Amino acid sequence: MTAAPEVSTEGVSKNTTRPPKREAIPEYEPELKGKAERYTVFAFVFVPLIALLAAVPFFWGWGLTLTDVVIAAVFYVIGGLGITVGFHRHFTHGSFKANRPLRIALAIAGSIAIEGSVIKWVADHRRHHKYSDAEGDPHSPWRFGDDWRSVAKGLYYAHMAWMYLDEKKTSPRRFAPDLLKDKDVVLIDRLFGPIVLFSLFAPAVIGGLVTMSWWGALTAFFWGSLVRVALLHHVTWSINSICHTLGEENFEVRDRSRNVWWLAIPSFGESWHNLHHADPTCARHGVLKGQIDISARVIWLFEKFGWATKVRWPNNERLAAKRVKV
Repeated sequence: MTAAPEVSTEGVSKNTTRPPKREAIPEYEPELKGKAERYTVFAFVFVPLIALLAAVPFFWGWGLTLTDVVIAAVFYVIGGLGITVGFHRHFTHGSFKANRPLRIALAIAGSIAIEGSVIKWVADHRRHHKYSDAEGDPHSPWRFGDDWRSVAKGLYYAHMAWMYLDEKKTSPRRFAPDLLKDKDVVLIDRLFGPIVLFSLFAPAVIGGLVTMSWWGALTAFFWGSLVRVALLHHVTWSINSICHTLGEENFEVRDRSRNVWWLAIPSFGESWHNLHHADPTCARHGVLKGQIDISARVIWLFEKFGWATKVRWPNNERLAAKRVKV
């Protein structure tokens, strides 16, 4: 048998070591959601929903004042655009750069919608894009299968049940490390509780002061807080459920994201969801003729005022390459 040749080690340092590999950050937090946290989320989901269901008999029985409508509309627009322009297009996808005052304002406005703190919201949504409609997606309506019973169950889960049935917590260290380094964003994230209280009770205070009555405060709380929060919640959640189940596919995507025209105005343009998944960093989602995108127009105004820069507007060549061939 021939002996194996010896390898010369002359001139090679015996202390040579490889640099240690960076340990991968887990996608989920080590601790699960506690019962208190899940029950709290459950309450914030269903209490406004009950108010929304009660809105019709409440309207016919006691009426609805112009003051209530104005208060609800103002808070709906602030919270809604805080989610679409702020949490989604700016913080999650970096569709534009915002100066510090605008960045702070968007983080606060999005928190007023009561859909979760800014860092948690962004982390969950980035995980959604990484695994869209596949295993790992926190809210895909196709997680249980393709038959009608599975899809019905999946729609309920994707719409809202994932928030209180899924015990796992998305890791911000893995999916939102950039936000954890931003002192302003971290502070606003920590102040989410007080912002929620402001969002819930400011309408009542305003309504009471305008009408100088406790009844005015009560109706403003009902319409401007409970009904407004419920309506905005379900419009936002419909993007996760309906816009991944029904609608048109104008652009090629690897998932089942679709465009749903009748949600465009209440969602401020978010329901042009198919293009968003085809080009996630694009500042405008409604890129085809007739597709109204209020959020994109707001970003355009911010750019004109000099508050937003490096806006990633649609690129015609890029869009043409992604169009579904008819």
